[in-house]
Amino acid sequence: MLWNAVIVLGIVLGLWLVLVLALLVAGKRTAARELASLLPNLATLFKGLLADRRVPPGSKVLLLLAVGWFISPIDLIPEFVPFLGPLDDAVVAALVLRRILKTAGEEVVRQHWRGDDRTLDRILRLSGAKRAGPVE
Repeated sequence: MLWNAVIVLGIVLGLWLVLVLALLVAGKRTAARELASLLPNLATLFKGLLADRRVPPGSKVLLLLAVGWFISPIDLIPEFVPFLGPLDDAVVAALVLRRILKTAGEEVVRQHWRGDDRTLDRILRLSGAKRAGPVE
């Protein structure tokens, strides 16, 4: 079981790296930078939210379940399927963040976010927790 998780994690990280490199080759440096920092920033965000007293216990349970989902070798869509593999993980992350925003508030999420604010705004819009604003 542990080796399966390590293998899946390696595949996910490998695909993530390939996507970052593909964006760099395509000349999309900003998108590459955002993607390169997304996973570490989400991990930091979830860790901070788990430790924050303003986040209700029920939401923390959902955060822990989401982390378990991310590292589990069992997925609805296998990770090795290009572009679609991480989709179920993204949906779980978006749903959990939507719940955290409703129970703890956007300010709490923003305090724990270490990445670019525009990236967080995109994540919040994708989660349905925030309406799209004017294009910058």
